[in-house]
Amino acid sequence: MNYIENTYICLAAPLFLATLFLRREGRRSLSFVLAGMTACLLSAYISTFFAGQTGIDLITASHEISPVVEEIMKSLPLLFFLLVFEPDKKITIAGSIMISVGFATFENVCFLTSYGSVQLLRLVIRGFGTGAMHVVCGMIVAIGLFFLWDQVWLRVVGSFALLCFTITFHAVFNIFVNQSGVVFWVGTAIPLTLILVYVIFFRKKIAMASQATEQIQSKDSAPELK
Repeated sequence: MNYIENTYICLAAPLFLATLFLRREGRRSLSFVLAGMTACLLSAYISTFFAGQTGIDLITASHEISPVVEEIMKSLPLLFFLLVFEPDKKITIAGSIMISVGFATFENVCFLTSYGSVQLLRLVIRGFGTGAMHVVCGMIVAIGLFFLWDQVWLRVVGSFALLCFTITFHAVFNIFVNQSGVVFWVGTAIPLTLILVYVIFFRKKIAMASQATEQIQSKDSAPELK
């Protein structure tokens, strides 16, 4: 039997200790990673509980329960950070991605402890495919909040819409990768392709939009000359 809480302690302990010696950006990044790992741990408990209560098998649970629980748990640390600290938009994007990285990292380590490390190809596919899927979900949430958070009335509606979108994307990915043949390879390639599209076409545009927003905010906050 694998005790994932023991694995969590071994991974999280050095990261937590490192935050005591780092300054703002480094401490914040590691805190987001720890938040993602914690969300993964809690998601495993919650998903297992609901699967046991409903009496469904693990495959069905990965299609119907895990995407909902995992995406909600990943969004909670980011929403807490946004509501309490009101950070810069660049920090929000980085935070969402780092939470997803922490989640995917801990999930992959648990996969290793459960199924071993003999099949290298399977682990490569698992690492890049599932890792890319979580990163894509984090990117979707971050980019969506980047454009929606300024208007109060869009925050609740937009956050709910983004959550529904990531849950659907996550569930579709799980369905694809639980198949065999061409369907499996297509499902694995989708998140990697989306990351490449983002890097090539959208990263510069988002950076330019962020700079434009900062300039507008700096002009609005500057004192008027008499």
